[in-house]
Amino acid sequence: MPIYEYLCKDCRRRVSLLVRSISNPPTPVCPRCGGKKLDRLMSRFARVKSEEARLEALADPTSFGDLDENDPASVARWAKKMGKEMGEDLGEDFDQVVEEAMAEEGQGGGAAGEGTGGGGISDEL
Repeated sequence: MPIYEYLCKDCRRRVSLLVRSISNPPTPVCPRCGGKKLDRLMSRFARVKSEEARLEALADPTSFGDLDENDPASVARWAKKMGKEMGEDLGEDFDQVVEEAMAEEGQGGGAAGEGTGGGGISDEL
């Protein structure tokens, strides 16, 4: 049973819908506003990589990008990217530290642990 993504023209939100029958799919309805004007979107997909390919990607010097070891937010982004690449869940505590580092970066610095914890984390991480 596939999950399709749609853009609701009424509420302008992206929604995901489970389609139980591919041969006779029902008319999609937005679960947020009940609208029936939905455009089907191209969904993202994942490509399975071998452990060797993941390690090679991590060893590539270009993967370090804008890493600055003196900037906690930069190190947090790098660690989150590396954890995601290896498929490791670093836990809620780590996510909180990343949010604090990102908040500090937005406020112009500060010592580690002094962040407000309010800033969101970008999906680009």
